[in-house]
Amino acid sequence: MKSNKILSVREQIADVLRSDIISGELEPNTKLNEQQLAERFGTSRGPIRDVLIKLTKEGLLVSKDNVGSSVSSPLTPELQKLSIDIRRKIEEHAVKQLENNISEADLARMDAIIDKMQEHFDKEEFTELTKTDIEFHKYFVGLAGGEDLTNLWYPVVLRMRMNYQRIRNSQTLVDEHRHIVDALRQNDLKLAISSIRKNIK
Repeated sequence: MKSNKILSVREQIADVLRSDIISGELEPNTKLNEQQLAERFGTSRGPIRDVLIKLTKEGLLVSKDNVGSSVSSPLTPELQKLSIDIRRKIEEHAVKQLENNISEADLARMDAIIDKMQEHFDKEEFTELTKTDIEFHKYFVGLAGGEDLTNLWYPVVLRMRMNYQRIRNSQTLVDEHRHIVDALRQNDLKLAISSIRKNIK
């Protein structure tokens, strides 16, 4: 199942910069210059400013008055652990909402996202794999709690994923997502929660 969604210019720019940050191409504390970004993307500074605000809200950038925007630093080990705990609680809440309340079409969509993850893994497209991994979790969190739950969850996940290395060396990562879908398909809440906990670390 492929999406035919057309991204706006702002969404396209945000997606590129998000990839640059997640991959580490834009290193922590790198200052972003609006004019240089406008020239890079062939647009005015207005859309760039909107994108920087968006990525700041997502936690990937830090913006300060009279200083501008720069790439956030990776979380300290203590905050990373706290983020894992928060994310687990949100996703465990989500699967509880989906128990006996998920359609075959939704499960098929999740299967398709996992297939896309496998494809990126096989091609060693690790940044795209990371983004597709996020897409998978965002899909079922959105199913369970709509924008309110997604907006609570999304910034936590993005900060966790800066320079994320586990994805480079484990086929297990893709398989863990299949276990989550299998548990949802079987309406096995205990197994679904166990699978979530194994995946988020």
